[in-house]
Amino acid sequence: MNYEALLFDFDGTLLNTNDLIIETFAHVIDPKFPGRYKREDYLKFIGPSLIESFTEVDPLNAEALVAEYRTWNAENHDALVTEFPNVKEVLIALREAGVRLAVVSTKRGDTLHKGLNLMGITDLFDVIISQDDVTHVKPHPEPVETAIARLGVDKSKALMIGDNSHDILGGHNAGVKAAGVAWSYKGKDYLAQYNPEYMLEDMRDLLQIVGVESHA
Repeated sequence: MNYEALLFDFDGTLLNTNDLIIETFAHVIDPKFPGRYKREDYLKFIGPSLIESFTEVDPLNAEALVAEYRTWNAENHDALVTEFPNVKEVLIALREAGVRLAVVSTKRGDTLHKGLNLMGITDLFDVIISQDDVTHVKPHPEPVETAIARLGVDKSKALMIGDNSHDILGGHNAGVKAAGVAWSYKGKDYLAQYNPEYMLEDMRDLLQIVGVESHA
């Protein structure tokens, strides 16, 4: 087996939360700063922590904006998210083949588990890392290093997978190879700038990369 452990980002990688995130930012920001941002401008806020993003928008009121974001996001979560093709099937196949699985997310633990539970995949993961578990979020190496330590695998046998620069850089900063996903909202050309070792066109590509028989 080429890799013993796979580390996944969550938003935009395993669950399509892109519309939810953009609509939530728009709901919070547009009434307060009319015309400052277009819909595509909110793309840059996908990846960084909420406090980073809202500090850029309004440093004096960033914490209040984060709280407002979380309230609206939670209330509209289930209605605005969709599943990417083949994700659950591939995760099950990987798990059955003995691959260790982890989630490494910048989300808060409660909202991360909300999404995992909605998909019915929580129990497929050996390790789940949220922003609550670390001092520094991606692209700092700490989240990836924490996941690998808890999995008990060698860095050379782990692969970080995500839809954003933070995921690829977070993996590389931790000394771990990385894969981008072509279904990233920012596009695979954007991800290619960060030199991931792999680019997944479909979730099923992971089965070949890892060396697992495909039943998905």
